Amino acid sequence: MVSTDAEKPGCLGYILGVLRKLLGRESKLPTVLPYKVRDDFLSPSELSYYKVLSSFIGPNVTIFPKVRLADILFVSRPNENIGFFNRISKRHVDFLLCDAVNLKPTLVIELDDLSHSRSNRKEKDSFLDEALAAAGLPILRVTARRQYSREEVIDPLLPFLSGSKNEAVSPEADVEVETTAQISPKESSPLCPKCEVPMVLRIASKGAHKGSSFYGCQNFPNCRNVLPVNTGHPAG
Repeated sequence: MVSTDAEKPGCLGYILGVLRKLLGRESKLPTVLPYKVRDDFLSPSELSYYKVLSSFIGPNVTIFPKVRLADILFVSRPNENIGFFNRISKRHVDFLLCDAVNLKPTLVIELDDLSHSRSNRKEKDSFLDEALAAAGLPILRVTARRQYSREEVIDPLLPFLSGSKNEAVSPEADVEVETTAQISPKESSPLCPKCEVPMVLRIASKGAHKGSSFYGCQNFPNCRNVLPVNTGHPAG
């Protein structure tokens, strides 16, 4: 028996049928999800380095292994620089040292194995160095080894430590931070000293300065820079 045109499902009907079958298969999850805890969260080299580092670094510094670069850095003008975010969104660093009080990043540590000698890896390493330099965050590169001695870990780290072995040097430690803004009558608001973008006028909703006006960075909470309002030049 020959089917008529009316009985034929047509291309659209066929596609919809296939999609229904695919969606139906994806919606049927197994009773036990197929996830397992990895046994190699840190490689032997990373684990050896971490153990030696943590035994020395002291309570004033917190160590984080395998941190996503986009959780350390942010793009100050994200709408204009989407491509730059994409370059850091899937990258990680081996170790991040932070101030234990406020968890402010102070130093990135990378363990470089033989793969870092490849040309494509050198380009990625160069970009990472430039990105961290632009953000004012230092990086220490260490040759990857199966096991580390105390001297191999601590000696390269000393230039990044202050007089106390427990106190990591902030990248802004030797820089005089600007605390007031000089706003000319032609400007509606100051530029954020960190992000170089116009700040926005805000009002404190709690704390000792509740009800007070101040300038805050539009990139908050990624940037928490604030400036006092210059009453002689109100924001427009």
